[in-house]
Amino acid sequence: MTLALGVTLTIKAKRLGIGPWDVFHYGLFKQLGLTIGTWSIIAGFVVLGISYLLNRKLPQLGTVANMVLIGLFIDFFYFLLPAPTHIVSQVIVFLTGIIILAYGIGLYIAANVGAGPRDSLMLAICEKTNWSVSIVRGGMEITVLILGWLLDGPVGFGTVLIALSLGPIVEISLRQSKQLVNFIVKRGEVNENLN
Repeated sequence: MTLALGVTLTIKAKRLGIGPWDVFHYGLFKQLGLTIGTWSIIAGFVVLGISYLLNRKLPQLGTVANMVLIGLFIDFFYFLLPAPTHIVSQVIVFLTGIIILAYGIGLYIAANVGAGPRDSLMLAICEKTNWSVSIVRGGMEITVLILGWLLDGPVGFGTVLIALSLGPIVEISLRQSKQLVNFIVKRGEVNENLN
């Protein structure tokens, strides 16, 4: 839910540009209808299918649940939240969205319930080709960005900002999220031992 809120906030400030995958989802929404969240889910299933064909490993339940829930919550938040109208409010909403998105990613990864569809594909390609993660992930991001741009998805300065800032913020959020998960697990073990 946190990740979907972050994505939605960046989409609401779309005049600044949005993340590469969201440019693609938004472009599909604009050209073919359905909703942004529905396209996120459909793209996720396609990506999981390609991953399966490459490595013959079924995705974990957490991967599928995460993909579906993120799409549903993107649509929920998209229809719930108003779009900012002034440039100052757009910048604030956009920057808040990046931070919330990064913390959503950190929490998801720290929970260790399965890699997301895009991460699964990235890992499968790396395994088959022996290419580095940065080359494979960069190639994936550039490909969907170009496809989204061709579909008239919103590309702008914010797209570059997300590409450059998301990784470092996720690194911080992941460290903090792992500490939180460890704290919760240890606290649960203590409570279990007391009973």
